[in-house]
Amino acid sequence: MPRKLERVLVAVNGSPLDAEVVALSIHLARRDKAKVFVIYVIEVKRTLPLEATLDEEVVKGERILDNAEAVAESLGYQVETELLQAREAGPTIVDEAESRNVDMIVLGLPYKKRFGEFNIGRTVPYVLKNARCQVVLWREPLELAGR
Repeated sequence: MPRKLERVLVAVNGSPLDAEVVALSIHLARRDKAKVFVIYVIEVKRTLPLEATLDEEVVKGERILDNAEAVAESLGYQVETELLQAREAGPTIVDEAESRNVDMIVLGLPYKKRFGEFNIGRTVPYVLKNARCQVVLWREPLELAGR
């Protein structure tokens, strides 16, 4: 029997997969009426203070979170959203999962290549290695890569 979910954390990143990841999270959460948290992390360069005001990034993040809320609303589900600033997304996602005591983290992974090879970046490996809860990774299909 599947484990009961009470809280699910979804990390969106502005990719075309965000809507799918939010919908998947809601689908997983609905059975148990779990609470869904959607976060967007603004990564602040080390040359700037962590609390720097990054107006363009804030507007972008708010737009991404508004889109996530719209997806949830279209599916008849309420989500809680939060915009965060940090040096790196991975540790922030894991810390949020810990502080919110979530049962599952859901991440979207666009199919990206670096130097001709598939590359998953820094965030996904960090979350997979350090999260204490379940992690669901939703990778973009190959035929949609590089849209």
